[in-house]
Amino acid sequence: MTSLMRSYTYLHPSAVHESAAGRTLALETSGGATPEGEAANPRFFTGFLTAPTASAAALMAVGDVAATRYYRPRPSSFLDPVVTANGDRLRMESFSGCCGVYARLDVLAPGLDGDDIGHGTTNVDVNAPLRRALARIGGLDPLHLAVGPEGIEATTFDGQYVEKKVPLPQRWLRGFAEAQVLGVDFALRAEVPATRTAALLRSLPRLTQSGARTTRWVVPAGATLRPVSRPAPGAVCLPGAERLLPLQPVLRHATVVRVYAPAVEHGATAPVAWEVALPGMRLTLMLSPDAARGFSGEGGVLHDLTAGPAAADAEQIAELLSWEPKIDTTELANEADLPTERVRAALTVLGTSGQIGYDLAEEAYFHRHLPHSAGAAEKRNPRLRGARALVAAGAVHLDGTLARVGGGEHAHLVRADDTGKLSCTCPWWAEYKGGRGPCKHVLATRMVRETTQEEEAR
Repeated sequence: MTSLMRSYTYLHPSAVHESAAGRTLALETSGGATPEGEAANPRFFTGFLTAPTASAAALMAVGDVAATRYYRPRPSSFLDPVVTANGDRLRMESFSGCCGVYARLDVLAPGLDGDDIGHGTTNVDVNAPLRRALARIGGLDPLHLAVGPEGIEATTFDGQYVEKKVPLPQRWLRGFAEAQVLGVDFALRAEVPATRTAALLRSLPRLTQSGARTTRWVVPAGATLRPVSRPAPGAVCLPGAERLLPLQPVLRHATVVRVYAPAVEHGATAPVAWEVALPGMRLTLMLSPDAARGFSGEGGVLHDLTAGPAAADAEQIAELLSWEPKIDTTELANEADLPTERVRAALTVLGTSGQIGYDLAEEAYFHRHLPHSAGAAEKRNPRLRGARALVAAGAVHLDGTLARVGGGEHAHLVRADDTGKLSCTCPWWAEYKGGRGPCKHVLATRMVRETTQEEEAR
């Protein structure tokens, strides 16, 4: 997987500062986007965290996920978490080193007491000393929070800056897009007291040198989750169950835990999300369908990327976004004068550049802004490039419900069933059966069919 080197430049390392006035959690920001344009070190909030101990534990969990590789563990550089200020909340997001775990902490308005919350997106420095300091925070003493440097520090650069150069894998960017697409199909499967959840997590195996491999299931039963060793009706999959362990230190501050998952065939492995409700906050961990699978390869965005007007629609929709904490797709459709389904497809396209996330608790999209172009989506999706190459070469031949794609011994048959769902005879489809998105042959067939239908309708 191609990686670029990206530099994060901070005026100081993030730290917990002690003084006579109390403690301050200073989260240093790197380059980011704001309503006024790009900023070297934006400032988004200064005030107090209303639940300091819970906040420290949740923030540490997000940092720990970014610092951990759950599948085939090995030491590696990790990216600094992304923070988005949405005007009424702060969101901190990260992916694990293997890209199979997505973590997000939403610090809502009740969790913050201070100045107005800004708008924008940046990276924040979460270093090893800071994580150790967060682990020591306890008691009822208030904790001041500053997201971004003091104004005077931003203008009197003293040379004591911190610069990190880390590999920026395209997997993170693709992971943001895929997690958003997956989340739309999730539904609430269980809501249980945090104390019951803590007992369940204590029963999970520890992470080993070989990585997270244990797939388990839990069956919602009243106010508890009953663990089972094999699939059962109504069971929720826990793929790579060891990957839930970062939630353990947080649960003693929690009230309830909610479990979200898609509707799947009985016995099939599937992604899952666990949301921990904290005072004024929510911490969510989403697990990929298998510990060996990163979110970046799920292929859920590919159908919308092949839709004819989606790219043009995305440009129009992007102009209407301004770091909204909740995107109302119906209102957005009215503003853009587009059908709701075209708006959703456009949001998927914007998601490929990290511009869109999805909040399970509120069942709504939200806006973030990363320094990447939605127009580069094709470069980040080789199956999409392959499909367009097949179409350009005239390698798709339609014959009713069948399509022959390719030529000679490399040709494959794409077949439509009674519902219009496409399948293929290629090795990719034989291995995943559509479980990781469509193959390039199915994508190419869809493109040609849509073009043919448009031409016939004229």
